[in-house]
Amino acid sequence: MVAQIDSYDYKRELSGITDSWYKITLPDALFEKVQPTFSDIRIYGVTKEKDTIEAAYVLKQKKGKISNKKIDFDYLNRSSNSQGSFVTFKLPVDEAINQIQLFFEEDNFDRLVKIEGSHHLKKWYTIVDDYRVLSIKNELTNYNFSNVKLPDSKYAYFRILVKGDNAPKVMKAEISLQEVTQANYKKYDTKSVSIKENKQKKTTVIDIDLHTAVPISYISIKDNNDFDFYRPLRIEYLRDSSKTQKGWRYNYQVIRSGTLNSIEENEFKFENQITDRLRIHISNRDNQPLDITGVDVKGNVHHLEARFTAPASYFLVYGNENAKAPSYDIQYMSDRVPEALKEIQLGDEKGIEKAAIIPVEPLFENKVWLWIVMGIVILLLGGFTVMMMKKK
Repeated sequence: MVAQIDSYDYKRELSGITDSWYKITLPDALFEKVQPTFSDIRIYGVTKEKDTIEAAYVLKQKKGKISNKKIDFDYLNRSSNSQGSFVTFKLPVDEAINQIQLFFEEDNFDRLVKIEGSHHLKKWYTIVDDYRVLSIKNELTNYNFSNVKLPDSKYAYFRILVKGDNAPKVMKAEISLQEVTQANYKKYDTKSVSIKENKQKKTTVIDIDLHTAVPISYISIKDNNDFDFYRPLRIEYLRDSSKTQKGWRYNYQVIRSGTLNSIEENEFKFENQITDRLRIHISNRDNQPLDITGVDVKGNVHHLEARFTAPASYFLVYGNENAKAPSYDIQYMSDRVPEALKEIQLGDEKGIEKAAIIPVEPLFENKVWLWIVMGIVILLLGGFTVMMMKKK
């Protein structure tokens, strides 16, 4: 192989290249062998003349994206009766909304909310009903869930009812149209999931082992509990390990903190982290432990969008701890990449043979010759000494 490829540890053949642009999905087995920044991934080609060429690529991953367009509105009135407290808004007619963030005068409440829409204040249409809003604030907990999500709705007027006697009053609101681009996740099978209770620390510890190190960016926790709960948690990944006289020592690092609760979907998202082991700590305080039924682990799908400019035998190579991230023109011209790309099927992973290092042979491999040379040197020195003495 050529010198550039020799500096990497692994290769996979790319076959069937007939066009300029292709998509290459990175396999799971690759991630534990590359740098965390993916800077040691290259696409090299070997021409018929045995020259080495490099194909440019862009590393892509479809992450979720949320954008909020805030909508201006006017407060019309506020009132309260035996049903609860009301607040009415007026919006521009041509604006649709799907989210209302409510801010209350009180810090602690647990209420049901009804939201209605109207075009002319005469007939009201129910949009959502019995939507639960909750806030708990004390020395142990600071949790708030008062963001009401509704289907895309376009009305001139919106009315919010916070149900019940002595209902907390809405201090202000933020109205917006939220657009969500879903991430492209891949679900990873777990090798084992261990759930243990630490009675001394009053915590539940969930250890998750995966089959191989892969990029993780999503965890969903499933439960089977018929009561309300709000438990602080932290998610950690195995950063490194070391062997000591007392056994293996595992070093974990926190990648996400949050609240496990009975109201929202317990989904936790974070930046991709390559790991094969995760640990979740759930703080129970003086409450009974939760009945955790399962954990889903997912990560963003990573792929390359590569451009091939010359005929050659191409290989995807990786595994070089000293490699720096490449710099290609197409990284700054993403709009030139075609939207629909054919996908290349990767060959099996193969180790790259390193160029043999020819050892420098010693001048005298046989010790007998060394003793003969030393003897001659001693005789010559002795002869010169005798000659000098005779002259004196």
